[in-house]
Amino acid sequence: MAELQRDFAHALLDASSAIPRGLIAPNGKAAARRFSVYRNNVTHSLVNALADIFPSVQSLVGEDYFRAMARVFACENPPKSPLLFEYGRGFADFIASFEPANDLLFLPDVARLDRLWLDAYHAADAAPLAPEALGMIDPEELADIRFVTHPAASLLGSNFGVVTLVCRSRQNIALTGFDPMSPEFALVTRPRCDPQIHNLSHAAFVFTQSLFARASLGHAAVSAFESDADFDLSQALAILMSAGAFCAIAPEGGTKS
Repeated sequence: MAELQRDFAHALLDASSAIPRGLIAPNGKAAARRFSVYRNNVTHSLVNALADIFPSVQSLVGEDYFRAMARVFACENPPKSPLLFEYGRGFADFIASFEPANDLLFLPDVARLDRLWLDAYHAADAAPLAPEALGMIDPEELADIRFVTHPAASLLGSNFGVVTLVCRSRQNIALTGFDPMSPEFALVTRPRCDPQIHNLSHAAFVFTQSLFARASLGHAAVSAFESDADFDLSQALAILMSAGAFCAIAPEGGTKS
């Protein structure tokens, strides 16, 4: 039985594989037709799941191109979890190695940002840190505080304009005249029901990255100013607080850097 199950699972996603031995139809013949229908249904379901998880990728390359690419991925990468929203975690790396997409340099990072959006959607619930919390801290101690990152918050730095690509694709806004070859830096949060994608400056990205790594506010600010002398600390902090990037101020004695 174990061997049959192994052969069955392998043959499902490999059209070149023979029908597993032991699958016998009621008339005594191999259930080739029935198995073929089941195989097609499984592959179709996985491709549909990828289309739901990576809508921006599909929007940018078109449905036919996407489904052909997704089918190759599905045949090479069976699910490892019964939860379909967990499927496709290696899809961005697959796209990066998918020869027909070599000219679409931005596409892997578009897939990564789509994935972060879904991860934010399914992340654990936590109340965002209220902006008023900072006003309750002694100004002399403010530089030493550290934040607890919200479970739904994440970052993605890209050499391409992925924030604009993903946001416009998800809102069905035309990309006419947009050059995707300029770097953009994404902050993904979920302050309420739906995830949000924010476009950060490079210095704000450095600042946020440091804070997410539990650096002190002062240390993170120094890193940001080293990146850009014109960095606006107050504005960056206001964006992070309003976006719900944090859920608490870390207790004293936490990880230092």
